[in-house]
Amino acid sequence: QVQVVESGGGQVQAGGSLRLSCTISGLTFDDYSVGWFRKAAGKEREGVSCINWNGESTLYSDSVKGRFTISRNNANNTATLQMDNLKPEDTAMYFCAAGARWPLFGLTPGRGSWGQGIQVTVSS
Repeated sequence: QVQVVESGGGQVQAGGSLRLSCTISGLTFDDYSVGWFRKAAGKEREGVSCINWNGESTLYSDSVKGRFTISRNNANNTATLQMDNLKPEDTAMYFCAAGARWPLFGLTPGRGSWGQGIQVTVSS
């Protein structure tokens, strides 16, 4: 049984930083790309960042490019999203997901393996 568990969310003031972590078990971690997605109230789910199986390829949405950094550690089955210079518009529920495709931005909740999500709130 695949488990995807996010941690590290919370509330921060604009300009601050948060670090999200995702631990995935029940699959061969380095066979999969990992991505972070977010869903803000009243908006569509969007892909934020994704990283391929060995970490050599990464993608970012235009809205977070230059502020967020994705990484992974295949030795301990984790992926991390470092979020700096946060803005109020980054407020959303953030989800980690693993999938066999690349890039991962097109992954839908019906495919791949998804976490339950974690709230990030950025106050102005």
